[in-house]
Amino acid sequence: MGSFVELKAADGFSFPAYVAQPQGAPKGAVVVLQEIFGVNSHIRSVADGYAAAGYLAVAPSTFHRVQQGVELGYTEDDMKAGFGLKMAVEALPAPGVMQDIQAAVDHAAAVSGKKVGIVGYCWGGLLTWRAACGLSGISAAAPYYGGGMTAEGDAGRKPLCPVMAHFGDQDHWIPLYTVEAFRAAQPGVTVHVYGANHGFNCDQRGSYHQPSAELARERTLAFFAQHLG
Repeated sequence: MGSFVELKAADGFSFPAYVAQPQGAPKGAVVVLQEIFGVNSHIRSVADGYAAAGYLAVAPSTFHRVQQGVELGYTEDDMKAGFGLKMAVEALPAPGVMQDIQAAVDHAAAVSGKKVGIVGYCWGGLLTWRAACGLSGISAAAPYYGGGMTAEGDAGRKPLCPVMAHFGDQDHWIPLYTVEAFRAAQPGVTVHVYGANHGFNCDQRGSYHQPSAELARERTLAFFAQHLG
């Protein structure tokens, strides 16, 4: 359903993004931010799913500044490799990868001619939260189990658009008490907690939990319909 295009950030850096087109005119656009495994088959399928729901979907490679062509699976070795790449991106001088996400948002807006939402998973959830709090042109944001977004520093950011956050109550990477503290500190953010583990949305992971994934998607689509229409 989709194909890769080259985008250019404000500093002139070029990077690939997977773009999935809906049938007919898009009713909005959604930027999809990857986990620590690259724009792999799962993230492409997520983008395809938003396109099937009527949105232009853009999934930028947020690893490209540190390594090109990353497409990992979900083994322990893949996890270690992905974590290392994430740390390398996080160590980039500011604004680092945020300017690539801004370019993806701008591209989504220009091509669709409509409002842009953003959704991300795992590390992409953290980047989605940061984007909601610091980038322009985003009308709604839906981070999924954003590792770090409930930690001191990131939890105190102020979103510039409506945010709906999804967490699992069995997520050992994001303790539930930090989610509750985040909820208390961010009364304007809609926080949903599921009886699930980290990565519950990914049907290629052992932690996949179909009922939670389906409910979260249903809620996110309703949220985007409300704010991107």
